[in-house]
Order: sequence, then C-alpha cells, then structure tokens
Amino acid sequence: MAGLASIHASSARAEEVNLATVAWIGYAPFYVAVEKNMFDKYGVKVALKDFADPALIPAALQSGGIQGAMYTYDQVINLVANGNNYRVVMPIDYSNGADAILAQKSIKSLADLKGKKVAYPFATCDNLLVAYALQQAGLTEADVEGLDATPESVAAALLGGAVAGATYEPNVSKILKLDANGGYHALYTSASAPGLITDVLYFSADYIEKNPKTVEAVIKGYIDGMAFLKENPDEAYAIVAKYFSTSVDDVKEQAKGAYNIPVAEMAGYFAPRDDAKSLFTSGKLIADVLIKRDQIKAAPKIEDTFDAKFVSSLVAAK
Repeated sequence: MAGLASIHASSARAEEVNLATVAWIGYAPFYVAVEKNMFDKYGVKVALKDFADPALIPAALQSGGIQGAMYTYDQVINLVANGNNYRVVMPIDYSNGADAILAQKSIKSLADLKGKKVAYPFATCDNLLVAYALQQAGLTEADVEGLDATPESVAAALLGGAVAGATYEPNVSKILKLDANGGYHALYTSASAPGLITDVLYFSADYIEKNPKTVEAVIKGYIDGMAFLKENPDEAYAIVAKYFSTSVDDVKEQAKGAYNIPVAEMAGYFAPRDDAKSLFTSGKLIADVLIKRDQIKAAPKIEDTFDAKFVSSLVAAK
C-alpha cells in the first residue's frame, strides 16, 4: 500500500468524504483543516456533519450518507461487539477533564447522588463516565434515577429538576456558568478516569478496503490541521470559536481538558500495554462497563476494532 506521502491530488475531481462528528474541542484540528482547505492537496473534500445526538451516528454510517466518523472508542467497541465491522484508523485525543458530572453545589460527593435524578445520555461516552464514577463510590446506575438526555439537553434537565448531569465541553462550561439552584460544580471529571474516553477516527472495514488512499488523505489533512493549531493557536482557536459559536477565551479554556495525540504517540494506542494509552487497556475497561449495562454480551477482540496500517505508514514516513 502506498504511504501517506505518496498521495497526490492528481485526480480532476476530489473524492468527497462526509465525516460524522459532534461539537468537541478535541476535534479542533479537523475544524481547522476543513476551514483552511487542508485536505484539497491530498485529493479529498471533507465535510463535517454535526450530530447533536451521537447515538444516531451508527445509523447514519450504515445508511451510506456518512463515510466515516469521529467519536469515542466505546462506540466502536459497542458496534463491533454487536456484529458490525468497523475499524479505528487513528486515535485523535483523549478527554482529560473536558467530560464531567456536574451537580448542584449541595451535592458534595458521588455518594450523595443515591436516589437522586441524574441526567446523561444513555448511549454515549458520558454513560460510561457515570457508570465508572458510581462504581468508584460503591454504587451502580440502579442506585440513581437516570434521565436519558442528549449531551446538549443536560443543562435543560438540570434546570428541570435533575440534581446532576453528565456531558462534555462546550456544554460543561455553559452549565458551570448557570446561577440557578445555587450554581453548579464539577463533581467528577474524565481526568479521574484516564483512557476511558478516547476519541478515534473510524470507518467500516469495507470502506477501508475499497478506499485506502482516501482514508490516508483524511488522516494526512488532520495531521496538517494539528500542526497548524500548534503553530498558529490564536488563528486556529478563532476558527474553533466560530464553529462553536463562542468566544476564543472559552475555546482556550476548553482546550485544557483535551489532549490531542501527537503522531509519535499514535502507534502506542494499537499496542498491548498496561497503561490507559492503549486501546487494549481502555477497550477492556469500556467492555466491562458495557457488559454490566447489558449493552453488549461479550467483549470483542480488540484486534478486531482497529486497522493500524495507516498510522504505521504515517510514523514510518516521519
């Protein structure tokens, strides 16, 4: 297979790629790459399709309208465990505080949530955050009154009677600014569960087999976007702020809660290791939580959830 460096925009018509996404600070390099037309020179035209409810992404992929997706690794674990053939081609970032359980200030500990209303999306990464956090407090989801919500509707649920809720940035920052019910604070964040919430780029195995150079091109454009963000942070964050309809200062604050994985560290995610910066480690943790929630029957083989050749080619070209 040709390496990433061998891709040229020689075709007369750029390959169109629709990527499912959500509003998330960790995807900043993608927003930058699209805005700055960084995919053009690799012969692809990338469009980001935003989903307010990420649980709808798999159906959109299966319909054919979406070619690939960027979301948390738990979605891929869930899909593969339920017989769907999808593969991670690149780790993007991991949440390092930008996902959180927010609670009224009267709620002092996770144990205080017992018997209370807690709003969170039942089918997304923050479901995992809630389940994992409750486990640390000796509780299960059955010990709270869970209210299913989309990430964006958690704030409304809090104002409507829930004492706590789980979501991700930029929703976290918005909730922390609310002055209703005495205000809100971060009760538990993803910084306490490193590796649990890792964002990845994934495609169906069939699409990868038929369009390897397109997948390579998408990855290459993203890498260019990541380099631009590092070299021109003010301009890059202004692009992200426009995408989020917020201020540059808000974006800079959100960026502290996500870690974009450098090329040099990407290959490690596909290697069996004990630390959380490995899909083998985080995948087992994710599968355990999903099994306990009866979302999957058994953990898939981690090797069946990724295709490492694109990152291997990228690293070799450096």
